[in-house]
Amino acid sequence: MPKPKDDFDTLYPYRLYEPTEVLDSELMYTVPEIARLLQGLDPDVELDADTEDRVVAWTIPWLMTHADELVINDPVGDEPGYFGVASEDRPVEEIPDDADV
Repeated sequence: MPKPKDDFDTLYPYRLYEPTEVLDSELMYTVPEIARLLQGLDPDVELDADTEDRVVAWTIPWLMTHADELVINDPVGDEPGYFGVASEDRPVEEIPDDADV
């Protein structure tokens, strides 16, 4: 249910961080690690399951918004995908035509 703005003591501007403000350009991260970083937490901090689910859900739109600035690895088996900042030091490779996408 919507609430009147007057119900809130403080209102802040909504800010989406740029990938380079959050991610180290030399590292690759899982979605849960990025979710923690976007909340100002260490990527290894333990969160209860409900909190982790919530911050991960908030992270997916951020990843989609910045898709052109990010790269992802080719996950092997049950390993998660890792995301990182695209850079000229390590150019993005073309996805092969025979890749299982």
